[in-house]
Amino acid sequence: MNLLRSYWLAIFWSTLFVPYCAALNILDAYVLALDNDPTFHAALKANEAGQEYLAIGRAALLPKVNYSYNKGHNDSEVTTFTTTTRKYKSYTSTFSLQQPLFDYAAWAEYRQGATRALMSDEIFRDKSQDLAIRLFTAYSEALLSEQVILLSKAQQHAYQEQLQLNRKLYKEGEGTRTDILETEARLQLAIAEYIEAQDNLDAALRELQTIIGTAISINQLTPLKASFVVLPLKPTKFEVWRDKAVAYNANLKAQRYAVDVADYELKKKLANHLPTVNFYANNRKSSSDSDSTYNQKYNTKTVGIQLSMPLFAGGGNLAASRQASKQKAQAQYELDDKVSATVKELRKQFNLINSSKARIQAFDLAVKSASTLVTATEKSVQAGERVNLDVLNAEQQFFSAKKNLADAQHAYLRAWLTLRYLSGQLGEENLQELASYFFE
Repeated sequence: MNLLRSYWLAIFWSTLFVPYCAALNILDAYVLALDNDPTFHAALKANEAGQEYLAIGRAALLPKVNYSYNKGHNDSEVTTFTTTTRKYKSYTSTFSLQQPLFDYAAWAEYRQGATRALMSDEIFRDKSQDLAIRLFTAYSEALLSEQVILLSKAQQHAYQEQLQLNRKLYKEGEGTRTDILETEARLQLAIAEYIEAQDNLDAALRELQTIIGTAISINQLTPLKASFVVLPLKPTKFEVWRDKAVAYNANLKAQRYAVDVADYELKKKLANHLPTVNFYANNRKSSSDSDSTYNQKYNTKTVGIQLSMPLFAGGGNLAASRQASKQKAQAQYELDDKVSATVKELRKQFNLINSSKARIQAFDLAVKSASTLVTATEKSVQAGERVNLDVLNAEQQFFSAKKNLADAQHAYLRAWLTLRYLSGQLGEENLQELASYFFE
């Protein structure tokens, strides 16, 4: 069984030290993701479109200039004491300018457009940070699945050797049929775990390929270094992280802007009850534009102030105001819900990071203890103090400890990155820090 552990170590550690062809570290993958991830590029275009809200809203406050021209052929009959037929051409040319002087709805629309543009920026910032999270998650899950595959292979090899020994002892009359069945059952479970790990690896690689926009194999990913150090969390107090999240989390800031957008929408609806005042100027030229101006030309310039006061619109304005008020309340409740969910998830990641050092140390010691237990159990079996099932249990404990250790390491790195995302502090420099955990 000592050869068994040597075989497993040869397979497992060889993946860490073999030279990789066209290796793709996490920073290289991030550069590719910026160029190729469809979700990120959709967010980029959405942000570019969202910036136009500012110009759209500002337009309501700026002058409106219109020009119209029409020319026609007229054939009319004029009856007084006699009937006269007229056939003539007519035209009208009108140039008009209008500038709002007092329009509360236009002001609200301008402020709403500016707020929508800011909200679009925060949504894009959230999507940009989410790209790093999605990329690292897929990268990490692919590496973890590969480790599980290697463990499953080694586990299968161990059970196959044990099965051969069981069969040999059974033929020699020193073993039992039960020993063979127990080992065969463990072997089939290891095969099932191997198949599941392969499926997980395929799914993780496909997700990674979608993000970076190019086909990739597991051998191109740079694995974790053998030395794994859990860094102390700074700041150490959860309240500091919570305050940062509430203040800087991009998703929360976007939702606050959504509340403001709803508030300006309410102001626009309330403005339907207020008067508007506009300055206007017209220059109108016409020739025979009606029967009463037949064979007459006019060139009229008009400058003035226009006051418009809404009186009654069938109750539609009141209903629209009530609706906007409810929608604003909805946006505020959604903000409260997002704050609560964000703080809850932040606490989860904070606790995971704080407990990771102890968990990883415990699993590391468990691996060493389980390895020693395997050796001790083998000797006890040879001395007649233990049975075949004890060996299988010891081997299972050894491989489970290795898997738990790998799980804990990758979980720590994902939590470390997620904590910074939730607190609104995630940047490319954080990916550079994580890259130091992987081979270059």
